[in-house]
Amino acid sequence: MNLKGRSFLTLKDFSTEEIEYLIDLAADLKAKKKQGITGSSLKGKNIALIFEKPSTRTRCAFTVGCIDEGGHPEYLGKDDIQLGYKESVEDTARVLGRMFDGIEFRGFKQETVEKLAKYSGVPVWNGLTDSYHPTQILADFLTLKEQFGHLKGLHFVYTGDGRNNMANSLMIGSSKLGLHFTILAPKSLWPGEELVTLCKAYAKDSQGTITITDELEAVKGADAIYTDVWCSMGEEALAAERIALLKPFQVNQQLMDKTGKDNTIFLHCLPAVKGNEVTEDVFEKHADVVFDEAENRMHTIKAVMVATLGN
Repeated sequence: MNLKGRSFLTLKDFSTEEIEYLIDLAADLKAKKKQGITGSSLKGKNIALIFEKPSTRTRCAFTVGCIDEGGHPEYLGKDDIQLGYKESVEDTARVLGRMFDGIEFRGFKQETVEKLAKYSGVPVWNGLTDSYHPTQILADFLTLKEQFGHLKGLHFVYTGDGRNNMANSLMIGSSKLGLHFTILAPKSLWPGEELVTLCKAYAKDSQGTITITDELEAVKGADAIYTDVWCSMGEEALAAERIALLKPFQVNQQLMDKTGKDNTIFLHCLPAVKGNEVTEDVFEKHADVVFDEAENRMHTIKAVMVATLGN
């Protein structure tokens, strides 16, 4: 499958087969790394890593993934370049595109990563925006596949803030790959109708389903329950209000028991605020899988770089 030169901005842009290819490539690269085998597909390539928002997993995954494949990553924090301040995003993109072979962006506006892709002339990868977090979804799905051996037909529940970048991206990915996906959230935090309609159309093609509900009974039969922090970056002022609103949707042992299954796994994109979206006992019980998921950020991000830029 040829993804050379493609940017990775949202999973909406990728077919079911292309997403599956990236997950399988990541599994292959992970297996090789475990055997001490790294590649050279990014030899001679320079990668710009733009971070408006700080990060542990995204930064480390891009850095290690790039070096493993023989490339050179250059970290550009918000105080290191003029992006959108003294220089327009368009002009910054045109400068970076002449000096770098690929660009990662982690920040606020989806519009920024789209402009970087449009004007730089090199592959651009979305390391997180307020709208989408596509590299995280690849890691989540690689983890699900490792746990269950397949993705299609899994019953997957996301609980918490149902309209943040994680809920949006999980819904897109699940609907493309044929999972039965449920967002469990208070009505005031349900995803936008336009995206739900789009994902329901994807799900029709993939034989998946999309359910949006505020009924806790929706976790019955779940293979995996996923949550994220209740306040995304930039929403700290809403913390007290959010905690009160979302407390009934906390992942605790009582919610896990409602699945009626003893092999339901718990996933979290991290960092976790234990005692808010998940209780410490549930988190620690499933910690091995959660940290597999964190490690898988690196293997899946490496796969995206190799597929879109590698030799």
